[in-house]
Amino acid sequence: MTAVGIDAIEVRTGRLKLDLAETFAPEMGDDPEKYTKGLGLFASSFPDAYEDIVTMGANAAHRLMERKGLEPQDIGRIDVATESAFDNSKPVSTYIAGCLEQVYDGDFHHANKGERKFACISGTQSLDDAVNWILAGRNRGRGALVIATDTALYARDSSGEATQGAGAVAMYITEDPSMVELSTEQGYGSADETDFLKPNQQFPSVDGKRSMQVYLARMREALTDFERAAGDTHPDDYAFIPFHTPFPGMVRKAALLGYRHMIRGTEVEDELAEDIGRQPRRENFDSREEFEEAIKGYVDDLKDTDAYREWYGEAIDPTLDISSQVGNWYTGSVHIARVSALLHAAETDMDLAGQKLLVASYGSGAQAEIHEETVKPGFADEVEALNIDDQIETRQDISFEEYEQIHDRHNHEKSVELEPFTQPDEEFVFDGWGPMNERKYTYIQ
Repeated sequence: MTAVGIDAIEVRTGRLKLDLAETFAPEMGDDPEKYTKGLGLFASSFPDAYEDIVTMGANAAHRLMERKGLEPQDIGRIDVATESAFDNSKPVSTYIAGCLEQVYDGDFHHANKGERKFACISGTQSLDDAVNWILAGRNRGRGALVIATDTALYARDSSGEATQGAGAVAMYITEDPSMVELSTEQGYGSADETDFLKPNQQFPSVDGKRSMQVYLARMREALTDFERAAGDTHPDDYAFIPFHTPFPGMVRKAALLGYRHMIRGTEVEDELAEDIGRQPRRENFDSREEFEEAIKGYVDDLKDTDAYREWYGEAIDPTLDISSQVGNWYTGSVHIARVSALLHAAETDMDLAGQKLLVASYGSGAQAEIHEETVKPGFADEVEALNIDDQIETRQDISFEEYEQIHDRHNHEKSVELEPFTQPDEEFVFDGWGPMNERKYTYIQ
């Protein structure tokens, strides 16, 4: 079977930075460690007055196409995943295509365009759609452009406010990819849940405690389902495990439960048994409550073992570096976790070619998906061409008062004029409204 996967990635973060410890925490009356240690977040990215989900997506896609020497005729479909859309009919992909047509001689009239919605997992679903399109032989030699773009805003003073973020990830999907090849085996966990939703509203309604429970339950189901297709998993099978990262603290919980699942009945469990005992088995308990209490005790002991700490430091920690500095990007979240891991591997000269990633995506409402990816020999050249570190470093710091202004500027329920904090340079910008209330965009030289 032909290898299909991600040939190239580009990332675009919002141009503004809110420092959570120095700027946000004092205004909230909070200890900074609530964010830096508890949530695992140090800063959030925000879009400037001229940025939005279209400009971030288009700018990421444009840089990808320029770097790879692509023209519109090389692209057979453009799929955009977002939960920040501003139109219930016209997809964001058409806006992004329109932006790109401003800077290329050709057009994208031949390209299939769409918009995916299933909370944060829709970025991975769009990736799956593109892979399946190529595997089905419908691409006629063309690649697919998959863009995950979001402005993840929460209502002021809500529990999720500190996890906000804004950015886009553009991925080019082809045969014989340079970065990673996707497995055909996938696992799913899905249920009708109301943990996080936006019923005709911009800002989400969130049951925080319930959302964490649903995230972990769906991830467990997806891992079990994946193993039905691909066989048992083991911690040593994967160089990295990128998770959907609403905030790094959530991944700590998911990774611990995933590790417990993967070592059950293995030599790792046997080696740990002398110190913390064997994992509780349901058949040894009279009630589910007693069993779950025993599991909780085992997991608490497991997280303090050297074996788990070493595994977490190698397989999970490197996936969180970017997220800790930019916040939650919704549909792009798991994809910046992948980028973060691959950047770490390239920077530390890891011989990663041929090794596997276990990618764990999630979307509220709710569904998780788990699949494998095999790293290709060209991954290092691709990720080293990214400039995400420079983007993060050069963001404009904003004060709390400026944060309030930018939050209002991007609140769809308000009409707020705001002078930009930064100067656009060779990029697409939002340029006002058209006669049918459509958004207009211009490329600034």
